[in-house]
Amino acid sequence: MQSSDRSGPNRLFDDFARLMTDAAGAAQGVRREAETVVKAQFERLIRDMDIASREELDVLRDMVAALRSQNDALAHRVAALEAKGSGGEAGPAPGATEIL
Repeated sequence: MQSSDRSGPNRLFDDFARLMTDAAGAAQGVRREAETVVKAQFERLIRDMDIASREELDVLRDMVAALRSQNDALAHRVAALEAKGSGGEAGPAPGATEIL
């Protein structure tokens, strides 16, 4: 006949299960706290390093793309002028200095 009081092995297992549940909850709390601290430290480190933001990188990428296309257009224009000025022979324009 079993008694309704919580004694013996069942109580021991219940207490042990409750202890493990509490320990798991505490471990999760510690993990969240550690993640928060590490994230805050990392953000402070990045802010102190004065790293460019995503928006600044996007603007710079767009500027470089625009300058590259302008450079290509100017290179084609110079080649056409050189070809026109020297009778089809590609070479530096008269009076032009070569940039090294």
